[in-house]
Amino acid sequence: MKATALRLLLGLLVGGALGYGWHRLVGCSTGACPLTATPLRGISYGAVLGLIWALAK
Repeated sequence: MKATALRLLLGLLVGGALGYGWHRLVGCSTGACPLTATPLRGISYGAVLGLIWALAK
C-alpha cells in the first residue's frame, strides 16, 4: 500500500517539475500555447501526465 502511494506521489511531483521545467525552457510568448502558457498550466499538465504514467506501471 505504501509503495503505491509513494509511486503516485512521485509521479505527481516529477511530472509537475517536468511541466514547470518545460514552461521555463520552452515557454510561450503569445499565450496561445495551452500546455506552457503559464507556469501553473505546465505544472498541472505535467502532474496529470505523471499521474497517468505512475498508474500505467
